[in-house]
Amino acid sequence: MTGAPVLVAAGRTAIATAGRGFATHTVDALAAAVLAEVARAVAPAGLPIDDVVLGNCMGPGGDVARVAALRAGLGADVPGVTVDRQCGSGLDAVLQAAARVRAGDAQLVLAGGAESASTAPHRMWPGTGDRYSRAPFAPAGHPDPDMGPAADVLAAVRGITRDRQDAWAARSHALAARAQAAGVFDHEIVEVNGVVRDDRPRAGMDLERLARFAPVFAPDVDDDDVLRTGRGTVTAGNSCGFSDGAAAMAVTTAEVARELGLPALRVVAATVAAGDPALPGLGAAPAARRALERAGLAASDLGFVEITEAFAAQVLAVSDELGLDEELISADGGAIALGHPWGASGSVLLVRLAARMLRADDDDRPGLAACSIGGGQGVAMIVERVA
Repeated sequence: MTGAPVLVAAGRTAIATAGRGFATHTVDALAAAVLAEVARAVAPAGLPIDDVVLGNCMGPGGDVARVAALRAGLGADVPGVTVDRQCGSGLDAVLQAAARVRAGDAQLVLAGGAESASTAPHRMWPGTGDRYSRAPFAPAGHPDPDMGPAADVLAAVRGITRDRQDAWAARSHALAARAQAAGVFDHEIVEVNGVVRDDRPRAGMDLERLARFAPVFAPDVDDDDVLRTGRGTVTAGNSCGFSDGAAAMAVTTAEVARELGLPALRVVAATVAAGDPALPGLGAAPAARRALERAGLAASDLGFVEITEAFAAQVLAVSDELGLDEELISADGGAIALGHPWGASGSVLLVRLAARMLRADDDDRPGLAACSIGGGQGVAMIVERVA
């Protein structure tokens, strides 16, 4: 049976700053907790789980999805596959699951992402004694900046000031702290060993405090053209934190969702795109633009937007590029306040979209989730509420 896939039973762990609440939890343990909860929600359908697709980019290697599925008690007959599109991995995992359901190759897939910065292994390059910090985003001869310095360059190229970045960071913390205090996140968080609260949002992280942070990436910027336009606007305050967490949902058909009686989001369009590896923070823009075109929508048609707030400079550049209404973006706060568990972040966006869209009974406008990715890639998905 083919048709537009839908997302149901979306949930996530709390997001913990690395070394804190989930300091001893491996990535498969975090994923397993959420997978087990999603599986319980869809069990009344009586359908086998065709596959588990999880994003992960900094874990121990191997097939984290299969390990997590077994740890979740889904059964030895449930397969799993792990996706790595860097910090877009969790969203790409859902995209791949949705494509299989749409094609009729699966009827029920659990998909999402997980990351444990706390327990990610330290690796060494053989024969050198040098620590391996990350995989290359691009080969020799191409730009391959780390995301922080690249965000500084992007801010300079696009004229995104320090004041504007700090204002966005203050907004993220204020919105997240307010939502947390009001219990907005409570229903979407799956308890893991007693941890049920995101630990990063700070109501007092205002402009005055943010102004005290010094630039952290400027010494790595050596582009003369960029230096002439200004640099040194990205700080720890207007950037995300290294985090642990997991998020998942069931991807299935509208018929199954109706049988379960669960609120659902229909996947309208999902795309990936790529561009200049020197400006990876802009990658979400072409992916989102392509998704809007495939859905026959304009940016002004959107009612809900979630873009990974790895750096304020990135999300603001993407917003400017697409002409988005900034009031719609991460309206309960984003990764600057909540944290950025890399391989999980894309699926966290969908959990947040589901929560926002399903509680907005009087707003049927579609929602957009989008990630900018190291190496200049982007991934985006547009969803709408199922009546």
